[in-house]
Amino acid sequence: MSRPGFVLDVDERTPPLLMHQGEGFRLERLPLGAKVIYPPDSLPGIRNVDAAIKHALLNPHGTDPLPELLTPGMRLTIVFDDLSLPLPPMQTPDVRQRIIEQVLEMAAAKGVDDVELIAGNALHRRMTPAELRRTVGDRVFQAFFPEHLKNHDAEDHDNLLHMGKTKHGEDVEINRRAAESDLIVYVNITLTAMSGGAKSVSVGLASYKSLKHHHNVHTLRHSNSFNDPPNSAMHHSYERMKGLIDEHVKVFTIETTLNNETFPSSMGFLNKREWEWNLRDQASYVAVKRANELLPAKTRRRIWQSTAAPYGVTGVHAGLQSEVHPITLGNVHRQQLTEVNGQSDVAIYGLPYICPYNVNSVMNPILVMSLGLGYFFNLYKNKPIVRQGGVAIFYHPVPNEFHPVHHPSYIDFFEEILTESTDPVLLETKYEEQFATDPWYIQLYRNSYAYHGVHPFYMWYWGAHALEHLGDVIFVGGNRKTTARMGFRSATTLADALEMAKDTVGSSPSITYQHNPPLTLADVR
Repeated sequence: MSRPGFVLDVDERTPPLLMHQGEGFRLERLPLGAKVIYPPDSLPGIRNVDAAIKHALLNPHGTDPLPELLTPGMRLTIVFDDLSLPLPPMQTPDVRQRIIEQVLEMAAAKGVDDVELIAGNALHRRMTPAELRRTVGDRVFQAFFPEHLKNHDAEDHDNLLHMGKTKHGEDVEINRRAAESDLIVYVNITLTAMSGGAKSVSVGLASYKSLKHHHNVHTLRHSNSFNDPPNSAMHHSYERMKGLIDEHVKVFTIETTLNNETFPSSMGFLNKREWEWNLRDQASYVAVKRANELLPAKTRRRIWQSTAAPYGVTGVHAGLQSEVHPITLGNVHRQQLTEVNGQSDVAIYGLPYICPYNVNSVMNPILVMSLGLGYFFNLYKNKPIVRQGGVAIFYHPVPNEFHPVHHPSYIDFFEEILTESTDPVLLETKYEEQFATDPWYIQLYRNSYAYHGVHPFYMWYWGAHALEHLGDVIFVGGNRKTTARMGFRSATTLADALEMAKDTVGSSPSITYQHNPPLTLADVR
């Protein structure tokens, strides 16, 4: 029986705690009295995943079994989450492959031969053929690629359909093939509480014209936590858009959840609480850390990026999104939610090597900012773990590195735009449209493997709520020039960072370290 998440009070007996720090990690001793938030033990995975998938498709929530929705001559579009989920990628076969194969078998048995598969990548970069193959598996790839297995193209205006506007004036424009289908089957992995649900179709298949209604400074500032959907203005917008989409096309949702087996056995110590490390774990830590520090940077990055997680699938549910997603969120909470008593003056986060936007790529400074202030800061319900006006301390080297193919507009954003201002409102007002409509960025998004020109703005806005909430942001080990360019400070050690924070929180601050990954969602009371 797995243990629930808990909060550790640091005392003299507490061992050094592991901090992720980009493509590395370190052990750190926290001041006495600091609190450490741990997730529940990893839940057991479903033993027979294929049987669970079949049961979900034949016993959906709020609608007929999938085979009864399939008829000869219909247009069926299967949409799946792109490579931004899960993190790290799961060991093959990917659960999306297993679901898609069963959906296709049912469709074939019903005589459905007009089938398209689309990666719901929105304004993310296109997945490469190899990445598509890894996600859907060899059989599906060979049968459908390239004519009937594609990435969504948010700039292919001939293949977008404007469905109208919500009562709040939000444009709803999505992939035409999906919108004109008799049935959309959406295959999702919900890794965090912000994913899945109404977000899947309304975001994954959307254009910039739609996305700008919720990926903007005003909405993100008023979203409280992105992982607390009832209190998220962003999720409220998703729901309104979903309502309009549902008036035009039937969507059959299949959502899955995973446990917290984030790292393979060779790095199993990273899945454990530090005082539970045995001699083998301690030896693995020393060996992996030493190898990590000795390897050339490109080799080290290639190894980290090729790491696959041995996740167990903890849930498969299908049917109407409005009935499926609450069950999905319940599974996420069972795996990640930890109750925390009150806020602290200082929050500490160790940032790992991967985020949704640097898979098989580079974690550039803007993505570090977004991972820390957008994703990790928002891993809470109710209230942030740090009080209003408090300090966030992140561990990451923040190197001045960019992937020229994947992130061309990020380079210009960092080198040119941030030299003028770091204010999200000013950047949105003055520069967003220029980057969003730039013909060269659009060309690279459509025909190369670049994130859309507007994407760095969205990543900057992602941190807007945290920037408004915090009094200071400090990166331990951060490159001084890159952190300063973004308006933050850097420190060599934790002691230095706490000394720097004194002007904001005093000399004896309360401290909370949110231990991620494996993922922890703090329920702050």
